[in-house]
Amino acid sequence: MSESIRVIKKYPNRRLYDTHISRYITLEEVRQLVLDNIAFRVEDKRTSQDITRAILLQVISEREADGEAIFSCELLSHIIRLYGDPMQSSLSRYLELSMQMFLERQQIFSDKISGLLGQAQQPIQALKDLADRQVPIWRTVRKEFLKNLSHRTTRNP
Repeated sequence: MSESIRVIKKYPNRRLYDTHISRYITLEEVRQLVLDNIAFRVEDKRTSQDITRAILLQVISEREADGEAIFSCELLSHIIRLYGDPMQSSLSRYLELSMQMFLERQQIFSDKISGLLGQAQQPIQALKDLADRQVPIWRTVRKEFLKNLSHRTTRNP
C-alpha cells in the first residue's frame, strides 16, 4: 500500500475533488478520511496553497452545528482572545499535548475494560453474565435493607 499523502483539490466553486479516487467528495467524506487515519492534504486548485486546516475547521464547524458540540462558547471565546497573544503558540502546543494525553488515557481505559470482559467472543453476553452474577448480591442487599427498614419503623411508631 502506498504511504503517499492523498491530495484533494478545492475548486473555486467550493467543491472538493479527491485525486486518489477521481471524483468529488463531501465534507462528510473528508471526515471519514480523518476517522480512517488516511493522510491527506487539501490544496487550493488555483494557487496550490495548502488549505487543509481550513477544511478541517469546516468539518468541525459542521459537527458543532449538528448538535454534537465539543467546544463551549466560553472555550471558543478564550481561544479567539488568544489570537495575536504572545502565548498563542504555547496554547497550540498545549492543546496538542493535552489531546495526545487524553487519547492515551482513553486507550488505557478501553484496554482495561477489554481485560475485564476477557477475550469474550460476544462482549454483550459477557456483560449480561456479569450482571446475572450480581443479581443475587443485589437481592441479598435489598432484602437486608428492607428487613432493617421494617425493624426501624416498628420500633419508632
